[in-house]
Parts: sequence; C-alpha cells; structure tokens
Amino acid sequence: MRIDGTGRIITTNRPGAAGKASGEAFRLDGGQTAGRATQTSAPIAAGGIDALLALQAVDDATTGRRKAVKRANLLLDALEDIRADLLAGQVSEGRLNRAIALLQQAKGQVDPELEAVVADIELRVRVELAKLGRFPPL
Repeated sequence: MRIDGTGRIITTNRPGAAGKASGEAFRLDGGQTAGRATQTSAPIAAGGIDALLALQAVDDATTGRRKAVKRANLLLDALEDIRADLLAGQVSEGRLNRAIALLQQAKGQVDPELEAVVADIELRVRVELAKLGRFPPL
C-alpha cells in the first residue's frame, strides 16, 4: 500500500495479479545436501581497534565548543536553581555544592568570545556563592 500526497491510497498488491507475474514459487531441492562451509581467509587481527580507540579519544574542532556551551548552560541552570531557592526562603546545600563543582570543572580551549561569555557566567556564580558565604577556590 502506498499513500499518495493527495490523500489517495493506492494498493499495489492486487489479488490474482501477483500469481501471474511472479512465476514459479521458491523451493528447496530435496536431493542435494548442503556441504560444510570452508574458511576462505585467515582471521583478521584486532590491531586496528587500538587505532580506532585512539582516534575517538582525540577531540575534534567542535567538541571544545560544545563542551563549553554545555558547561555554560549547566552554570546558568545552577544560578536559576539558587534563585528559586532564594525566593522560597532557604538555599539548599546541595545546590551550592553543585554550583561549586561546576566551577571546578576543567575548561577547554575555545574561541575567545565564547570563553568570555563563560567567564562572565562563572563570575556571576561566584558572586552569588559569595553572597551566601561560600567561597570556591579559583
């Protein structure tokens, strides 16, 4: 069955037409026995796997940018959570610890403009933590 773009449905398997067009049905020959398959080549060594794993470990040009954007988004989420806790009247210790852990994550080499934006977000998180009496290491 095929659905046409105009809303019509066209059936492609009409009764009676399939038997006429297809010819003889598939069947196995009962007289022949299947022989055992023989190995045609030697097994390939797994030495290429090391090279593939090494290539996967190397970051490409977009990986650093993607990590920086993800880290900035996580920092902004932490700020939002702290703000919500402040509005509720009590800041959770877990949220503060999460913000500190995000600040301590390793930074990658990215373009200077994105790095400046992330640095501004980090500064804002540090200011909010300092207001609450928490001073994470630089």
